[in-house]
Amino acid sequence: MYAIFKREFLSYFRTPVGYVAMAIFTFISGFIFYSLFSTGIVNISEEIISLRALFIVIIPIITMGMFAEDRKRGTEVLYYANPVDLFSVVFSKFLAAILLCFVMFINVFIHIIVVAACGGEIGIGVFGSVLVFFFMAALFIAIGIFASVITDNQIISAILTFIFILVIQLMSMIGSYIGTFVSTIMAYMGLSNVTRQSAQSAVSGAISWFDPFAKTYEFRNGTFSVSALVFCLSFAIFFLYLSFRILEKKRWSQK
Repeated sequence: MYAIFKREFLSYFRTPVGYVAMAIFTFISGFIFYSLFSTGIVNISEEIISLRALFIVIIPIITMGMFAEDRKRGTEVLYYANPVDLFSVVFSKFLAAILLCFVMFINVFIHIIVVAACGGEIGIGVFGSVLVFFFMAALFIAIGIFASVITDNQIISAILTFIFILVIQLMSMIGSYIGTFVSTIMAYMGLSNVTRQSAQSAVSGAISWFDPFAKTYEFRNGTFSVSALVFCLSFAIFFLYLSFRILEKKRWSQK
């Protein structure tokens, strides 16, 4: 497992992938920090919250080649032909991507040090924002791995990951639109206003429940919710398990 983890992590720096991801993250985080610092009011939590929007770009970049590249090099068959635990393979690649995110995030840690050195306040909300960042990174990386497993093409894998993350980021908005649509249909059916509003709220709430951004919003204010972290972790494990099962199926199809 360690050998796979080490090979996968170092592979980010043998190709442009790791450098491109780090360059994008460093530039955007630096720009946000400079913009805040120039006003004299720096809120690191707001910087971290803003950086979460980069998941839609960064995660597809670092996950698209995880298994597609193995297929290109012809090394994927080694996972199937040898008695290796395929979940260890999936989890090792997952940990390598998490470590790369941590390396990128060092830039933000430097910003925290600068703010503290200048007498700024680093509250509990900063810790909450950092915690949420990595839990959500874990969720989206697991989704990216799943997309990489189900396709043989890196570009398609990146596009699928992009779409998955985009849908999740817009989940609350989608829930609101679908709730309104259901209410409109019920109006044509002649149902009462109270019934329509109740159905609209139920549908919107049910769909918005899957929005990790809404669940973790209050972390920036120092209000922690274990259920939100469990949500992210549970779905990350779910997608990792799906990836493992697909690889396991491919292994038996090789025999």
